[in-house]
Amino acid sequence: MKVRVKFCGITHPDDARAAIDAGADLIGLNFVPGTPRCLGLAEAVAIAEAVAGQVERVAVFRDADPYDIERVLRRIEVERVQLHGDEPEEEVEAIELPTIKALRGADEEAAALYPGSILLLDHPTEGGGRGRAWDWSEAGVLIEHGYDVILAGGLDAEKVQQAIEGVGDVLPWGVDVATGVESEPRRKDVAKMRAFVEAVRRAESAG
Repeated sequence: MKVRVKFCGITHPDDARAAIDAGADLIGLNFVPGTPRCLGLAEAVAIAEAVAGQVERVAVFRDADPYDIERVLRRIEVERVQLHGDEPEEEVEAIELPTIKALRGADEEAAALYPGSILLLDHPTEGGGRGRAWDWSEAGVLIEHGYDVILAGGLDAEKVQQAIEGVGDVLPWGVDVATGVESEPRRKDVAKMRAFVEAVRRAESAG
């Protein structure tokens, strides 16, 4: 099984192309107002069109009005939608594209509410998008119970191998990183992205 790599918070077409060259399987386009990597529609269109057919594009929202989500999806072609807030089950299920639902930590009760989504597990108390590390090994329980899980929160090339190996014998569906592969705010570092992917592949081999 291959652990999929998602580079989130892509803000420039050049970074999107570099992510693909480094081995990314998914890239995240952020539509959360007030966050450092939030994109305008024109920016997002340029990125999405630059890498069409080369990588899975994920539109990221947090507690957005369903109308605003639909407005973005009418303009920008993506393969998945990621919901990073407290969205209820019915709002997640109403989205026609495949979904990723972010949870705070390895919460089994919350996981059961979203049976149709891939689960992105971030810091239990800090929430998503802040680059805070946590005990990723806790995700092993959900993986053992058959959930498709993406590990997130404070990952970088040094920590991702530890995170993957820590969840047990069954590999996670994927891993997600934003700040851990940046050289400056809003811009990804090519060398850091390559090192991150290489670390993921080493962890696969070790397993």
